[in-house]
Amino acid sequence: MAYQTIQGVRVWGKPDEGALAQAITCAENGSVVQTLLMADHHKGYSQPIGGVVVYDGQISPSGVGYDIGCGNKAVRTNLQADDVLPRLPAIMDEIARRISFGVGRVNNQKVDHELFDDPNWAVYKTIGTQEHDKLKALARDQLGTVGSGNHFVDLFVEAETGRVWIGNHFGSRGFGHKTASGFMNLQANRAFLGNAPGEKMEQPPILFDLSSELGDMYYRAMKLAGRYAYAGRDYVIQQVLSILGAEANLEVHNHHNYAWKETHGGKEVIVVRKGATPSAPGQVGFIGGSMGDISVIVKGKDTVENRDAYYSTVHGAGRIMSRTQAAGKMNWKTRTRSGGQISAKQMQEAVQGFGVELRGAGTDESPFVYRKLQEVLDAHSETVEVLHVLKPVGVCMAGADEFDPYKD
Repeated sequence: MAYQTIQGVRVWGKPDEGALAQAITCAENGSVVQTLLMADHHKGYSQPIGGVVVYDGQISPSGVGYDIGCGNKAVRTNLQADDVLPRLPAIMDEIARRISFGVGRVNNQKVDHELFDDPNWAVYKTIGTQEHDKLKALARDQLGTVGSGNHFVDLFVEAETGRVWIGNHFGSRGFGHKTASGFMNLQANRAFLGNAPGEKMEQPPILFDLSSELGDMYYRAMKLAGRYAYAGRDYVIQQVLSILGAEANLEVHNHHNYAWKETHGGKEVIVVRKGATPSAPGQVGFIGGSMGDISVIVKGKDTVENRDAYYSTVHGAGRIMSRTQAAGKMNWKTRTRSGGQISAKQMQEAVQGFGVELRGAGTDESPFVYRKLQEVLDAHSETVEVLHVLKPVGVCMAGADEFDPYKD
């Protein structure tokens, strides 16, 4: 087996001490069946990113995290590289102009969707009319916006075929963030929309019994936020297809911050994945690298090791440098940064050397802050098969100094 077991935690790749300590804390709290770390793991809030915790009858809003339903979508288009590369700068300008990154919208086009009639909105009505109305209005305002942080819209060329792909990465925006903080507030007997003190990195997970009223309400709200994230990613992909004048003939779409009811070993369990991609046998997923690295489409293998992984794999390359280490500290009053190990010049040279047309992004998302994707994929070679290797040619993200409280 490619993994090792450390204090009951199954670990793929090189163990990160901080993330491992968090995973051990998760393993020691609640009705835990198994705790795992994927090879791209690093520290998160309460549950590590790249961490998977399998519960018997429990669900963890701190485990799923603030960006409920964060995930990836990729589509293969009917275009070849030669159809796109000669006009790539203009295409990337149009993507940056038409699609909303950061907090606000670049246009007044509101996106309607049948999810606004989903019966699970009743959860928020139960909490209170004001809470329902505020969150629904926020959801309507932000549907189809990408946000900032590590959220992106990319154009890729498949190495083997020259086919153009589109990919994106983001989640449920402010709606999911306020849903997560709201349920954590309720657990601590605070008002749903009250100021949340925020999770501490080392705190034990917040847990609800799924059979409890709060557990059932959170599960339904999480499913709604997941549906919202899917709708947003669908909308953005459609916008880029329109810009390219292209059609999609294959799509891959998956969450990696979510909790699933699954059957393992003949028993139904709750699998909480934070920064981990589901990889059941035959299940296809999109895993993004950095802006200076490959991304891949993978398929889960029917192997003992994949069963041992509770059908989970990496969601990206994994950070090796924090945002502050890379970009320095930001003073939002003066909008100036101090410190930081990576300069804008270093990032631009690296990205240009890789042949990428970049719009937006700060040095905290530069290639230097991530592992190489192939390294973490190698650690999971017995759990997933790589179907398509995608090289980024265009990357669009929020600007370097865009403040977004919902970015991660």
